[in-house]
Amino acid sequence: MDRLETRELAHFLAVADELHFGRAAARLGIAQPALSKTIRQLERRLGLSLFERTSRSVALTPAGEVLAGEARHALDVVSAAVRRTQRAASPDPRLVLAMKPGGDAGLLPAILAAYHQEPQSVPVRVIFGDDRARLLHDGHADAALLYSPPDDVRGLDTQPLLTGPATAVLVATHPLAARSSVRIADIPGDKLHRRPTDTADVGSISELMQIIALGQKIAVLPQFLTTPLRDDLVTVPVSDIPATTLLLAWPTHSTSPAVAALARAADTVTVPSPG
Repeated sequence: MDRLETRELAHFLAVADELHFGRAAARLGIAQPALSKTIRQLERRLGLSLFERTSRSVALTPAGEVLAGEARHALDVVSAAVRRTQRAASPDPRLVLAMKPGGDAGLLPAILAAYHQEPQSVPVRVIFGDDRARLLHDGHADAALLYSPPDDVRGLDTQPLLTGPATAVLVATHPLAARSSVRIADIPGDKLHRRPTDTADVGSISELMQIIALGQKIAVLPQFLTTPLRDDLVTVPVSDIPATTLLLAWPTHSTSPAVAALARAADTVTVPSPG
């Protein structure tokens, strides 16, 4: 069987999303008969049905559900490759690094200083976003600082930078502040801010610390994100939450010399010298 074309996959996904040929054709800006013909040709090439059609409805078959997931991933990979290629070919190349504000544990200045000594370094543009793994997968970023757990690092290569135990950050006047350790169940659920990547109500670590100081939240964070700590806050170890590792991450199979140089620079900053 010949390779599937990205056009075919895009047309198939439009129908899979809309479950209506007319709406899918309008979304694509093509005539409905042309879209129907493309889907029929695709089904013939695959030798199977992708949709169950009746006069009133369209539904994905089990095979169609599989192709929908695979096609979406394939088109994302193609789009990401285009973005990274265009960035590399720019007369003013940049390496785009995604991170959460305040989420580098203070390591980024030293990493970038070491990186700029590398012969293959290029200027770095730092961007901030909630879903940094997605920024990597869709090609909007070349590298990112992630946390494991909770970030999903599947499909990414990673360089561990720093690992720290879980700690609760709370206002010094809170009754739990005098404890030698706490369990997650000890923290009231309506006060708990558990994920270092959660920005449902805060945009940065410093903003989160202000909310904690007001007594509105208790955060469970890796210890390396709690320093320096405000004088009106305290940290208490959390005994039943695993440690978190700060990672430098980039797409698997990346061939970017600039990304490789950044990983080497991170390694020189974070790995202790022997002895």
